[in-house]
Amino acid sequence: MPSSAGPSIDTITEGGRVTQVGEGQDADETTPPIMTFGAPTAGEILAERYELVEHINNDSAGRLVWRGVDVVLRRPVAVVMRYPGGESATEMLQAAVAASRVVHPNLVGVYDAIDEAVRAYVVREWVDGQSLRDLVAGGVLDAARATAVGNSVASALAAVHATGMVHGNVHPGTVMISDDGRVVLADARTDGDDSQESDVRAVGGILYFAMTGYWPHAEAPLRGATAGHGRAAIPDAVRDANGAVAAPRQVRAGVPAYLDDLTMDLLDAEIAPPPSDVLTAELARLDVPDDDYLDNSGPLRFSGETGEEPSPLAAAGGRKVALGIAGLLAVALIGLLIGISTLGGDDGDPQTNPVAAPTSSAPVSEEPAAPAVRNLEISAARIIDPDSSDRTEVRDAEKVFDGDQDDGWSTETYNRSNFGNLKRGMGVWIDLGAERTVKSVQVNLSGRGASAELLTGTIDAPSSSSGDDQVLTAYLKNKIGQPFEEHDGSTMTFDGFDADQKYRYLLFWITELPPNGGGFKVGVQEITVQGS
Repeated sequence: MPSSAGPSIDTITEGGRVTQVGEGQDADETTPPIMTFGAPTAGEILAERYELVEHINNDSAGRLVWRGVDVVLRRPVAVVMRYPGGESATEMLQAAVAASRVVHPNLVGVYDAIDEAVRAYVVREWVDGQSLRDLVAGGVLDAARATAVGNSVASALAAVHATGMVHGNVHPGTVMISDDGRVVLADARTDGDDSQESDVRAVGGILYFAMTGYWPHAEAPLRGATAGHGRAAIPDAVRDANGAVAAPRQVRAGVPAYLDDLTMDLLDAEIAPPPSDVLTAELARLDVPDDDYLDNSGPLRFSGETGEEPSPLAAAGGRKVALGIAGLLAVALIGLLIGISTLGGDDGDPQTNPVAAPTSSAPVSEEPAAPAVRNLEISAARIIDPDSSDRTEVRDAEKVFDGDQDDGWSTETYNRSNFGNLKRGMGVWIDLGAERTVKSVQVNLSGRGASAELLTGTIDAPSSSSGDDQVLTAYLKNKIGQPFEEHDGSTMTFDGFDADQKYRYLLFWITELPPNGGGFKVGVQEITVQGS
């Protein structure tokens, strides 16, 4: 499962080098197995493409982890192998196939899954960095960093859940932080024992662990743990006599109340967790760097009964808490507020006077709750084909937002991936009907291997070759996020939108077609826009 974001990928440091180990744990034996028929060897090229460079480790699930090179694209890869293969490799390959369908910056990319009978292996993105488990071993994270990590994990889960799938293996060993600061989630499972709700609750575990160094899910031990490893490497959370987990603020001083409450609500079996996309929106709203300011927020939790617009978490359901200040201030806030601070006072220091009764000299300011993230209505769509006077391919654009992923718009078949060297590309232009705040756009394709990007603009030109050229020329100046180039999934998710900007027109622009039968073509099955 891709950027960030497959079978567990984790890092340990051996002799100063970063290594990647499956299932989030070290194996008891790290030496390569005795080389027999079918066993991998350094320098061997798998599937005529992936060269094995260095044996890294054997994980606790019995898989061999190698560093390799894709000799075609000249990029480093991780090769995770089952040797011997057979039934033991089935779950690993199924998980890899499912993971490859979702492309997202916070998911580790899965490039290939091959069964050779005597052995089976998965080829995935090589991540230079370390796991959250190893990062926290060097010291717990502050509020801003913990929130950023939680937001990235929730965003990855939202992309997975949007396809109807479950990750099922979220823990500190499968959350990776690359050397460039990217947070990615790896090692999805397909054993059917988990749910989207348990994925979301696991984000609470990630937040708890990041801030305290303890793991709160005693009923859900880390996958692949063995004696002397796994759970022993991550201490269980502190608990009272009834087995209840101590709140982060009871374990570590300085944890902001808003983050403490959110974490405990996610871990509370009595409170229904929000959907992953709603949690992502809330964490993004709270992802600010000023820890001191955040620490002054009061003990406010989900929902309340006021006439205000509910925040994403309040809309999802949760507990209601009223905060009283010296009998003068009674406020029921919806959602999680960034903070309540005093404006004015003798020294103007919010640290020493965080909340005051409202007076003419010391008003209380409240940040309005963010509107709930939802699927936005697409009012119209059309096909952009600026390099062809034949308009036969511009039909059926309405099928990309009719809710039926089995019936969409498709290009014709070309003899080359670059539209037969006849066109710069083709695209789907959509109209949201009015300017909207957009959080993400998800595009479901008919096959893997396409290259595309998301553009935006303000021009609505006539549907003609010249009109399409005007749209493309103007929109190419405004790209959303990073383009997906030769991606290995059938779902693309774009989330590089400016929170302070409104959008009405978007253009999904395809530049490379994937193989299809004897030629190259792709279908856009469904486009979903989320925002408010």
